[in-house]
Amino acid sequence: MQYCSTRGEVHGWSFRDVLFSGYAPDGGMFMPEEIPILPPATLRSWSSLSYQQLVCEVCSLFIPEQLIPRHDLEALISSALSKFTVPDAVRMVKLKDSVSILELFHGETLAFKDLAMMCTTRFLEYFLSKESRHATILVGTSGDTGGSAISSACGLNGVDVVVVFPRGRITMVQEKQMTTHMEDNVHVFAADGSSDEIDVPLRKLFTDLDLVKSHGLMSLNSVNWSRILVQLAHFIYAYLQLSDVQKTEGDTLPELEVVVPTGGAGNITAGCIVKRMGIPLRLVAVVNSNDILHRAVQNGDFSMAQSVKQTLAPAIDIQDPYNMERVFWLLSGEDGALVKDMMEQFQKTHRLTLPETLHKELCSVLSSGSVSDEGIMEAMVRCWKENQYLVCPHTAVALCHHYRCPIPPGEKRCCIATASPAKFLSAVQKAGLCLDLPEALKSLETKETRCKDLERGEDWEAALRECIKAIGSARQRGEPFYA
Repeated sequence: MQYCSTRGEVHGWSFRDVLFSGYAPDGGMFMPEEIPILPPATLRSWSSLSYQQLVCEVCSLFIPEQLIPRHDLEALISSALSKFTVPDAVRMVKLKDSVSILELFHGETLAFKDLAMMCTTRFLEYFLSKESRHATILVGTSGDTGGSAISSACGLNGVDVVVVFPRGRITMVQEKQMTTHMEDNVHVFAADGSSDEIDVPLRKLFTDLDLVKSHGLMSLNSVNWSRILVQLAHFIYAYLQLSDVQKTEGDTLPELEVVVPTGGAGNITAGCIVKRMGIPLRLVAVVNSNDILHRAVQNGDFSMAQSVKQTLAPAIDIQDPYNMERVFWLLSGEDGALVKDMMEQFQKTHRLTLPETLHKELCSVLSSGSVSDEGIMEAMVRCWKENQYLVCPHTAVALCHHYRCPIPPGEKRCCIATASPAKFLSAVQKAGLCLDLPEALKSLETKETRCKDLERGEDWEAALRECIKAIGSARQRGEPFYA
């Protein structure tokens, strides 16, 4: 299994090379050169596996044995998922009207990102320890990714993590899950801008090949293929749990609809890859008022709005769903030249009309929806009244679609639950609902905080570059350093 760039100019990279990277050197994103197909017999044989076992099976398809032997892979994934608060790391909850909720938020930061992030940092540590080298992780976050990256990487030998979050645009819990870490290898920046604005200097830093090479610069955003890889298991697990595939025979497989609240489109990209692997999913991507992905599906308009709107679902307040580049590559017949032209135009103008053939392919694999803050609150309230089950505003984005578009009798639907409602107390209260915060979140209120501000008008790229170089110099001297 080797990897290539979505922009066609990089081929033949190993999983290890891709893991220690961000964007590809040509500005694209890494994808497997071949997508394996899962025969029905394999799916039936996997139907009794735990989530942890399934992650191992999925990862083994994309990580060659000579890079990480199977017994090491199993040990790494077992370690990564050992501290989740439910026995199998994830949990399926069945609600009324044939809808199920796949809870992916039982890790330390109460967000789905913990699952892939913990596995990815274990892979990272595995290679670092064998090679006696250092890596600097650079992460921009719309809320949950930063806390999860810090939680999974803090205290690791040979790793520094630099996180940039949009000041004033995330919840207090999300912010304190980043700023209360005092480990020497954690460096947190609060930028006066949106998450999309933060991504601009980060992308430039990752295309500086000298900086990337000399400082071991890598990403733990879903830019990193390893994050997408682990998230493939979410969709396969949901399918095996809900489709009754084990009761079928032959090559005919039952369908399952999966509704995904999305911002950066990492989860929906994983779903599209799983569909390409032969699993008959009906995928629904649902966004909040930042609706670029919805407009792309509806009429081929992949263009940014004037600004990012702040909503009750802040982790998906994104106008640049960068993982859609991977989806476009898949659906264009892996046409790197086309994707390169499209994405370079989008980066320059923030506007793009999808080619007709590509738009048709997108509509064949995805349907979409957009939900207002009012719709989010209505879904939270209705879910509580009908099930006594409380959801976060992001999960409510998916549930709103369910309530608006009931499924036919006899069919099943799964909504992806990306975060705990405990992280979004103000949204819960605004919906008129009640919630007791877990002790771990209550304790954040009194902890010391530490971060550095990046003001609007300041050269963020230069400031982050200086931080990365200072980290490297301190490492060479064997001294602790904080930005």
